[in-house]
Amino acid sequence: MTTELTLLGWTLVLAIVQILLPAMWRNRETGVDYNTGPRDEPGPPMGKITARLFRAQRNLFETLPLFIGAILIAHVGGQTGALTLWGAWLYFLSRVVYVPLYALGIPWVRSLVWMVALLGLGLVLLAILF
Repeated sequence: MTTELTLLGWTLVLAIVQILLPAMWRNRETGVDYNTGPRDEPGPPMGKITARLFRAQRNLFETLPLFIGAILIAHVGGQTGALTLWGAWLYFLSRVVYVPLYALGIPWVRSLVWMVALLGLGLVLLAILF
């Protein structure tokens, strides 16, 4: 298996973590009884960190399908190489770093890290298009 596919697998693990993190923080805010019940009534307002974790999750899910598609196309098309390797590493590592930066509310650096992840995706796309 290529490094790119391995990094894709770890990115999917990250996606699961990003599903669980805001759910766990929300559980702390509402309590287990509320979350295991029918939730007919709105719960207490969402806290800052929980809301940030939910937004970080949505942000990952905006580009994740593109990353999955690009890595799979590169693999199936035999287009893996330096660009896809660098791109996959940049995307994955940036997405890992992005989560705590967003949760802690750190501006600018978080946006820079997001752009690095987008650059990684762009490198993979370059490899499959040219």
